[in-house]
Amino acid sequence: MKTKGKKILIGFLILIIVISSAFFLYINDYYKATEEALLGLQSTATIEVSGEDPTLFYPQNEELPNAGVIFYPGGKVESDAYSLFLNRISQKGYAVFLVDMPFNLAVFDIDAAEDIIETNSHINEWYLVGHSLGGSMAAIFAEKTDKELAGLVLLAAYSTVDLSQANFPVLSLYGSEDKVIARDKLLEYRDMLPDNHVEIVIQGGNHAQFGNYGPQKGDGKPTITSQKQQKITIEQIYSFIDTNGSD
Repeated sequence: MKTKGKKILIGFLILIIVISSAFFLYINDYYKATEEALLGLQSTATIEVSGEDPTLFYPQNEELPNAGVIFYPGGKVESDAYSLFLNRISQKGYAVFLVDMPFNLAVFDIDAAEDIIETNSHINEWYLVGHSLGGSMAAIFAEKTDKELAGLVLLAAYSTVDLSQANFPVLSLYGSEDKVIARDKLLEYRDMLPDNHVEIVIQGGNHAQFGNYGPQKGDGKPTITSQKQQKITIEQIYSFIDTNGSD
């Protein structure tokens, strides 16, 4: 019996080692920020960049930001890959918070926005923005939180929770050449969003170009540059906030 028990224990330990090794390999195989993306981490005369988790992009002017934007990165994508994109968003006068997710997977910190909102009480309007897995996790947070949100923006993402009766507006954007997002799921879960949600297809855009981390496995070939895709996205986010903001 002792020998049998010892074999079971050894087998169990081997299983744990195999699972742990597989998980370690999985989380360390991620998309890294390009050199271009890292330019967004540099402070300028108009935007101050500080912190690491979250990274804060803060307008350098005498007025307090008129809105706060919290960004959840895509799955297995280094958070810094979105720095240039978010730096540009903050130039409208918004305080932008880039969350550095554990293991680069938003599923491990769905409630990251909670502390950010609580510790920045001077900001009255909050918008959640998420890419891919980050968008789906942002939707889960938006559905369950008791914090008042001004809006949710999904970039190449869909909500698996029911937001059809949400008291905040939703903007959904994805590229026409996106081959990563499951189109059948995008259609299936569309009813989870409010009837008045806005859906925009960026012609020529793909999945990866919402950030700057290079080509993504399985993605479609874009017919526009990442700069153009992000410019279109930023303009739509500006319009969304201007339309739904209290100011």
